[in-house]
Amino acid sequence: MSKFEYIILKDRPELKRTAAGWFSGRWGVPEQAYLECMDAFLEGKTPNGWYLCLDGDKIMGGLGVIDNDFHDHKELAPNVCAVYTDEDYRGQGIAGKLLDLAVSDMRLKGVSPLYLITDHTGFYERYGWEFYCMAQGDGEDHETRLYIHR
Repeated sequence: MSKFEYIILKDRPELKRTAAGWFSGRWGVPEQAYLECMDAFLEGKTPNGWYLCLDGDKIMGGLGVIDNDFHDHKELAPNVCAVYTDEDYRGQGIAGKLLDLAVSDMRLKGVSPLYLITDHTGFYERYGWEFYCMAQGDGEDHETRLYIHR
């Protein structure tokens, strides 16, 4: 039995500010950008969601779903973004459980497939993701791998 709690932000909206700060601290994207996406989700303006793993009251893993994760294939949407597990918690299947939660939640809303970009190879395949094509990240000088989950 897992000691961690996996949640959809709509089930714990009081964590919005904490979550936005947590993601901002991991990715260097302004907190306001996360707050805007989270507000759109919490206000029902988009089906795209935010998913967290908690150890007690501490966020130690998370990811989001947004329309485009800053790449040149704008037609491939929505995208899983900001997948992160704090270093001390890695290797316990947390990211995989968060990915599964996001995929199943989005499917319940009638949204499939999902896409994501990554430089990782071998990781996402374990959770049902398939390499789809190469994508050019906004402001990046090299292409990155774009995956699909059908």
